[in-house]
Amino acid sequence: MKNIVDSVEMKAIDKYTIEKIGIPGVVLMERAALAVANTVKKYIESDTSPPSKSRNKILTVCGIGNNGADGIAAARILYMQGYEIDILLSGNLSKGTELFRQQLSIAQNLGISIDNNIDWNEYTIIIDGIFGIGLNKEVRENQREVIEHINKGNYTVFAVDIPSGLSADTGKPLGIAVKADYTITFGFYKTGQLLYPGPQYTGAVNIADIGFSSHIDHLLSKKRFTYDAVDLDKLPNRTAYSNKGSYGKVLVIAGSVNVSGACYFSAKAAYRSGAGLVKVMTAVENRIILQTQLPEALVVTYENRWEEAITLELLRELEWASVVVIGPGLGLSELSQRLLEIVVKNVNVPLIIDADAITLLAGDISKNGYMDVKERIKYLSGILPAKTILTPHLKELSVLLGCPLKEIKNNLLKAADVCTEQNRIRFIIKDTHTIVAGENKRYINLSGNHGMATGGMGDALTGIIAAFIAQGSEYTEAAELGVYVHGLAGDKASEEKGYYSLIASDVIDMLPKVLKM
Repeated sequence: MKNIVDSVEMKAIDKYTIEKIGIPGVVLMERAALAVANTVKKYIESDTSPPSKSRNKILTVCGIGNNGADGIAAARILYMQGYEIDILLSGNLSKGTELFRQQLSIAQNLGISIDNNIDWNEYTIIIDGIFGIGLNKEVRENQREVIEHINKGNYTVFAVDIPSGLSADTGKPLGIAVKADYTITFGFYKTGQLLYPGPQYTGAVNIADIGFSSHIDHLLSKKRFTYDAVDLDKLPNRTAYSNKGSYGKVLVIAGSVNVSGACYFSAKAAYRSGAGLVKVMTAVENRIILQTQLPEALVVTYENRWEEAITLELLRELEWASVVVIGPGLGLSELSQRLLEIVVKNVNVPLIIDADAITLLAGDISKNGYMDVKERIKYLSGILPAKTILTPHLKELSVLLGCPLKEIKNNLLKAADVCTEQNRIRFIIKDTHTIVAGENKRYINLSGNHGMATGGMGDALTGIIAAFIAQGSEYTEAAELGVYVHGLAGDKASEEKGYYSLIASDVIDMLPKVLKM
């Protein structure tokens, strides 16, 4: 698990490490500069063109703060290793920080070229050290011109900690921001590097360990984090002395007349993710397809009309299940509405509400006259059982909350805060970097790719999460882990299929490789 911090938290961590732990700021800076220099050096050495340090002439563009000081120190390290490098300064030098003045003096003593009258065409590599994470207002005209030069040129750009001009908190450019190919960030991911459009500016992000204290949990007020491969250790345990009943029972209430794909994807993904038994309750028209395509699944069907017998059958299945999924391909009919109402009122195990079931909930809210966002969430919290997970994509969330899609896109974390304030519901807000929100925790997912922007992916995700819950994972952690594993499977599938041709079946079929890692 990797923590994600905002600018306030990062400043507090920096201060704590220097003042309480006792590591001097100049030591942290030297390690930061070394990380930047090593990343640039590694890039140059891996270049397929003929090896030549002079061919890769480097320009380090530095502001007058500590970020600029990091850039100057990185330039000095590369210069001393024989690379051709110049420094361009941007800002009022008389207002430079103490560390900036110190690093500038060292560079001058070594004879590094520091010149504002440069020919931009001479350089192939830019190190961006104009602004750091502390920037909280729009970029001024002088720096804007420098950033425009960087962005319009054919350079490979390395950003020091964060691309200059990008908000470390929101991921939005403050008027303008450097578009980097690589970002070397220090200690922790910054929130703005992960929230769109931030990733379109950061390029590949490398977290450099520069010596911050590991005892910083008390400084993290908002508990944001992401997973990496180490977190696959959180997968549910399996034992030699076990049977199919040991790994839980998933009930998937999904599919409607001639809409069989959604329930199939959810059920197959649940089996591929380790569930012991998976039962699909669906329209009778889907029986043959499911029994042909997924004979491992148990199938219970109903006619496309309401009958009291459906209630009795559904209540029996709810008693049978360890976890319930409802919504994929369910449709928006009166029958679907009744199925959802019975489930919500009677389920006693974790519940995942997805797709059409979310739209039905939104319609129910509107019929009851709730307009205010907080009122709508309060209503949901009142009617939904404990351990409920909602899995909206942004359009579904917009309808559910009754607020404009643009407003949600502009601040996903704020939307997550509204959704989880003083209630027990967990939200999986599906986006390029999906957020799992619950209580005061925010998981931001980094696995997955644009090839997964196709039908059936969300259905597969619900099956994965349901399987982890069925096997004993706590439902919030199952949601986080499920989103991560789903994205990993998409990444592996894209390696074989490419992005254009990726479909949900490819991702499900890749789960065995991911889960045996």
